[in-house]
Amino acid sequence: MARLLYAVICSLDGYTVDARGSFDWAAPDAEVHAAANDLERQVGTALYGRRMYETLAVWQTVGGPDVSAVENEYADAWRATDKVVFSRTLAEVGTPRTQLEREFDPELVRQLVAVADRDVSIGGPELAGQALRAGLVDDLHQFLHPVVVGGGTRALPDGVRLDLELVAERRFAGGVVHLHHRRR
Repeated sequence: MARLLYAVICSLDGYTVDARGSFDWAAPDAEVHAAANDLERQVGTALYGRRMYETLAVWQTVGGPDVSAVENEYADAWRATDKVVFSRTLAEVGTPRTQLEREFDPELVRQLVAVADRDVSIGGPELAGQALRAGLVDDLHQFLHPVVVGGGTRALPDGVRLDLELVAERRFAGGVVHLHHRRR
């Protein structure tokens, strides 16, 4: 049975970008990138908000001898994944295997997960926040960077209570910690 996964790279104080909108502090090293690749390979469909989709769409054209092996692996996995973009403002999508939905619909997401033969991921804190509020997220993967940025876009929404169990944890040489929690 497929699960809905929310994987997020965030600061120790829980932000995906700082108050200036920068996430330069969050660039994964090869070890963290490889762990993210392992998660990405489990996913058959990825759900994105507009900003996350626009940020990740570059992976459609990344590849070749000028990039690292770990980046080539991620690009291959990203291109092999079906994508659904939820946006009221995006005129069209520019990548293959991508459909555009104008409104976030919890029932549509439930159905996508119910019929999926591989896990479904949700990316971007605003869209993931809607799924968390609707009780749809099964697994939460946080890649916590050893930095406090003091403000910005929160990785997790305010006003939502989740009872979780810790499934796995991993420390990386660069100081990043991966926590995998599952909804009870």
